[in-house]
This record gives sequence, structure tokens and C-alpha cells, in this order.
Amino acid sequence: MDILTSSKPTTAPLLTTSKYQRWLRIKLSVAAYAYEYENDSVMSDSEFDKLCTQVDVSISTGNKKLDNYFKKRFDPATGNWVRFHPEKQGLVDIYFKYYKGTNK
Repeated sequence: MDILTSSKPTTAPLLTTSKYQRWLRIKLSVAAYAYEYENDSVMSDSEFDKLCTQVDVSISTGNKKLDNYFKKRFDPATGNWVRFHPEKQGLVDIYFKYYKGTNK
């Protein structure tokens, strides 16, 4: 099971786990990449906005570089923060594999 296609945890205590925060940040980063670079909405604006409110940058995901990036750059009001993502090629790979069914 991979992190993008697995269902998200549904109970409130799980929202504060590092596993959920990792899943959430990846999902939002790929959606922001798709919108900003590929002109492709892989989720609705309302879903994106709702998920953005669940990001808690005080919770470590175990990836120091990305945790610091989210603390400094993440803005729930926009997806422009993805333009500075330190692992952008990973977002490209995920987007094309899971949303386009190809590799780029």
C-alpha cells in the first residue's frame, strides 16, 4: 500500500501523528505541484483548503529537511509554496506515476 492511495486516518487523534502529517504533506505537495506546474487540479479547491488546515508544522515527520521547509514556507492560503519545495523531482515522479500513469 502506498501513501497516496491509502485512505487517510479518520479519527481525530490520528490527525496528530507523524504518519498522518507525512501523508498529508505529500498529498498536498503533489496537488500543489500539479496545479502550479501542470495546470491540473487533482483535487478540488475546497478539499485542498480543508486539508491545508490540518497541517501541523509542530509535528515532526522524521524528515528534518522537509519539516524545516514546511515550517518556513508552507502557507495554507496558497499553493505557491511548492515552487520552493526541496524535493520537487520527487513530486514530479509521484504526479506522473499516480495521476498520469506514466513516468517522466
